[in-house]
Amino acid sequence: MCSQKQKTLIEFTIQDLIRYVIEDRQCSIQDAMELVYNSELFEKLLDVETGLYLESPRYVYDILKDELTAGHLVQNEV
Repeated sequence: MCSQKQKTLIEFTIQDLIRYVIEDRQCSIQDAMELVYNSELFEKLLDVETGLYLESPRYVYDILKDELTAGHLVQNEV
């Protein structure tokens, strides 16, 4: 169960991830949302036990980029 503060931090990170995808891939918001929401990282971000929501959005985005390149989540600490 997440606190409201945790939910808010997660939402802000998701918004930043979508913005970064749009900027890097020059794609639509819909395509960016699909990439983020269908990623393995998204599930890990929603799990407050991982602590990913406490990391900087840019750090989390670097993990997402690695996942998109490799086709699967590659960070061991996640």
